[in-house]
Amino acid sequence: MYPYTEFDKAFVRARAAEHRDQLGRWQAGLLSDDQFRPLRLQNGWYVQRYAPMLRVAVPYGEINAAQLKVLARIAREYDTPDADLLAQAQAAQDKLAGLAPRLRTNYGHFTTRQNVQFNWIALEKSADVMDLLASVNMHGIQTSGNCIRNTTTDELAGVAIDEVVDPRPYAELIRQWSTLHPEFAYLPRKFKIAITGALEDRAAIGWHDVGLRVLKNASGEVGFKVLVGGGMGRTPINGVVIREFLPWQEIMNYLEAVVRVYNRWGRRDNKYKARIKILVKAEGQRYFDEVETEYREILARDGGLHTLTHTELERVKAGFEPPTQDLPENTDEWLAGVEAALGIEAAKSPAFARWLTQNVKPHRNPQLRAVSLSFKRPGYAPGDATADQLDAAAVLVEKYSAGEARVSHTQNLLLPWVRLDQLHALWLEARALGVAQPNIGLLTDMIACPGGDYCALANARSIPTASAILERYQDLDELEDLGPIDFHISGCINSCGHHHSGHIGILGVDKDGKEWYQVTLGGSDGKDIAGAASPGKVVGPSFSSFEVPDVIEAILETYRQLRNAKGNGQQEAFIETLRRVGLEPFKAAANAARHPAADTQPV
Repeated sequence: MYPYTEFDKAFVRARAAEHRDQLGRWQAGLLSDDQFRPLRLQNGWYVQRYAPMLRVAVPYGEINAAQLKVLARIAREYDTPDADLLAQAQAAQDKLAGLAPRLRTNYGHFTTRQNVQFNWIALEKSADVMDLLASVNMHGIQTSGNCIRNTTTDELAGVAIDEVVDPRPYAELIRQWSTLHPEFAYLPRKFKIAITGALEDRAAIGWHDVGLRVLKNASGEVGFKVLVGGGMGRTPINGVVIREFLPWQEIMNYLEAVVRVYNRWGRRDNKYKARIKILVKAEGQRYFDEVETEYREILARDGGLHTLTHTELERVKAGFEPPTQDLPENTDEWLAGVEAALGIEAAKSPAFARWLTQNVKPHRNPQLRAVSLSFKRPGYAPGDATADQLDAAAVLVEKYSAGEARVSHTQNLLLPWVRLDQLHALWLEARALGVAQPNIGLLTDMIACPGGDYCALANARSIPTASAILERYQDLDELEDLGPIDFHISGCINSCGHHHSGHIGILGVDKDGKEWYQVTLGGSDGKDIAGAASPGKVVGPSFSSFEVPDVIEAILETYRQLRNAKGNGQQEAFIETLRRVGLEPFKAAANAARHPAADTQPV
């Protein structure tokens, strides 16, 4: 894990001190609300439906045990509204039709952009929270606003067996280049970059403003395939290739050109048309040509100011060396013994066997494994972790993963450095904590935004729908039989729950002041058999909240009826069946599941 330099540490502390000064001036009336708003947003402080929301940056998802402990303290001591505010918020929730679970406090929320959010911290306490974050080199810089946001990557970066090049050093260099970049602090709209270095795209690069794939050409040279103009929202568009191969040394110069041309020509008159995807779609080759011209001018004018050198790359790479671990030298003999012991434990415990299959991934070091702690369980919103759970997760990370973890794109926590002989012990502790559900990659490993329970932009709530599906599909035999399914839920068209890329997607919409839900099928984030990101297709008019679970059940039953066997006991996956037979039988099943007089029925 990359260690912050003294410069980095001083920079974060100074930013926290600056926020304390700005907060004090706002409280004293020296800054108006309008003047304070952009200042707090630049540090990740929003004001949402009921209370402020803080988004904490976790660069490319890497987090350590000490940081998790501080997040736990923030959840415990600061993520607590006063009793009157909580009562008012809960009363407002209770008036809504459909499921109305109790609002949760004292927790953190893992996001799809590998960050962490809190939903109840009072602005008056924000400076104290920023100081706490700075004590472990954390902050909220550029987690909001029209700037370059947190660069995301594959949670298995650096350990995946299908990895060609470790993308993390480049993600770190992008962080350093983009942080408080004076030219790109006020872009037409927010700007998101994702990077992967593996054969399987686990970073959804096609759905980002810029998507980067680190690869090697036929000569073994490292470079980037560069995509631009991807994005979700009200206009889902997949990124298009602007460069098939860019030498690694030039990536910063090229990104500078890509963002500069967007900053110059992106629309500022209409925020719904301000993202780079709209510019790329409208201008096409003209945009490409402008970028190439700007890139050449950067090289000629500045002498390639941001050209990476081997020395600089090696300096950053040194921060990503595997941690020092006590591993046996007699690898083959040790592996054979450990694998035999695991087999015995798996035979005794079907739950452990399932967990090994679903939650444990192979590692480039055969003595290690990458393990996912599942934060998808009944009684909790997807991605939510209580203060106690964050504290306990920190202990597991320290004990079993050399002090390092990763926040995943799918809102879980991954331990990347687990010894093979410690898997059973880890499982026992994770099960006691409630985060050993063997559901990674299955239906209930869903992505969901906070939705209307917390977000002021949402048209509908996501959490009750997620809870209903989680509760209905608790039979592990049934989940395994259904196989891999990406199920994504968004509370509004902004698509924070990535509904467009779900094999099954749910979008909350407002219909005459009531919550309704649009269902899409066939989306992809780029990691499945199609190999490319694509948006799902709407199955018909929206459904009421209490119809959605039955609609999902009807869609899944249609899959079971239509899927083909593949041999060796394997079944055709949901997305394979959908692409083979087409949308119509699933659409018919979904619409047949509608309830009579749906808009008047109770849950």
